[in-house]
Amino acid sequence: MSYKNATLKKYLDDLAARLPAPGGGSAAALSAGLGAALISMVVNFTLGKAKYAAHENELKKILEESEGLREEFLRLVDLDVIAYESKNLRDALDIPFMVARLSFEAIKLCPRLVKKSNINLISDVAVAAAFLESAFSAAYFNVEINLKSLKDEKLTKAVKKELAKKEKLVKKIRLETEAGVGKIIRG
Repeated sequence: MSYKNATLKKYLDDLAARLPAPGGGSAAALSAGLGAALISMVVNFTLGKAKYAAHENELKKILEESEGLREEFLRLVDLDVIAYESKNLRDALDIPFMVARLSFEAIKLCPRLVKKSNINLISDVAVAAAFLESAFSAAYFNVEINLKSLKDEKLTKAVKKELAKKEKLVKKIRLETEAGVGKIIRG
């Protein structure tokens, strides 16, 4: 089943149903896609505004990155379903690992927007960071369970080391983003 062009209702109905897929891995990719889409929305509402003209070039780069990530997360929603249904353990590991890695890349865009984006959408930057942290954590859980099934000690050690390091940074970036947004909201 491809969800890329299906309705949100169809996806959520299937996610809630007694079906083997979609599941947590696909939902992690969708959550990350929501975070990336919010970043794009914030930038789209900022571009062209005189108040933010000094940041126009950087904002365009952020938009290019967030849109590329959004498309990739949407692709990963379906790839996770395919990997799970095929019972290919390596694909079942690689997809959530990619979601985690890309969620890390996406959340790094959030602090850059705190002082450079339309203040009327500043809370959306914090929401994007929350979605991306959640997606990272969800993908990490899926990676860990799939590593356990693969029984490859060397791979397990390397992947866990990379993700543990990124997990600390993801939390730090989310807190930094929240603090910056909170400061703006509270004046």
